[in-house]
Amino acid sequence: MKIYIASSFRNAFQQKVVKLLREQSYEVYDFVNPGNGVRSFHWSEIDPDWESWSARDFRKALTHYLAESSFYSDITALMECDVCLLVLPCGRSAHLEAGCAIGAGKPTIILLSDRNEPELSYKMTPYLCVNMDEVIKCLKSIEEASSRTIGTRAKSYGGLRYDLQVQEKLQKMFLLQGTIVQR
Repeated sequence: MKIYIASSFRNAFQQKVVKLLREQSYEVYDFVNPGNGVRSFHWSEIDPDWESWSARDFRKALTHYLAESSFYSDITALMECDVCLLVLPCGRSAHLEAGCAIGAGKPTIILLSDRNEPELSYKMTPYLCVNMDEVIKCLKSIEEASSRTIGTRAKSYGGLRYDLQVQEKLQKMFLLQGTIVQR
């Protein structure tokens, strides 16, 4: 089972989660160390003065080859995953990734932390966990449900219908738009 971890570079627990899941024989995409010829980057590599960017500067920076290659690596792994795991605390990017996974019908697990702000939209997934033992139980439950599913175009996970056509449409959308609109 392929797992996409959505989290933050600043979340020290993220690397422990990667290690624990790999020890359980899961295939885990680690955005910190993608291992697919693409390395993670920081905005300061594009511009040391990145914190003072205007909206236009930011939009332009999204077209930089480092941003493009990192985004493509992440979105490809997200579209190819079987499960998305949102590890809190994290920021906007991770929440967008989890929302994309939920929108594509992929089972999404949220690993809550004691320091997170309550969020009503977390009700979009039935998989809210408070520790790694609960995450592993959810993953096993999702694996069991998917192994019982019959059919080539759709899978059912915990009451959610995941249509592979949704995944294909999202992939085409990201490829066709070139990831950004220029004005």
